[in-house]
Amino acid sequence: MPPRKTTARTPRVKKCPDCKGTGEITESVRVGRARKGQETADRQTALCLACLGSGQAPTG
Repeated sequence: MPPRKTTARTPRVKKCPDCKGTGEITESVRVGRARKGQETADRQTALCLACLGSGQAPTG
């Protein structure tokens, strides 16, 4: 009987908790002055700063 071949497993990468693995987060749009800006119902997507858009959990 020939020796058994094993396949190398790739390590599982944890998802970023902030963006849940998508690499993008949604931000609310504010209008008006910086301090007294009113928050609108509109949303816009932004790059996740925790994982820099990779979707993988930051190490360290």
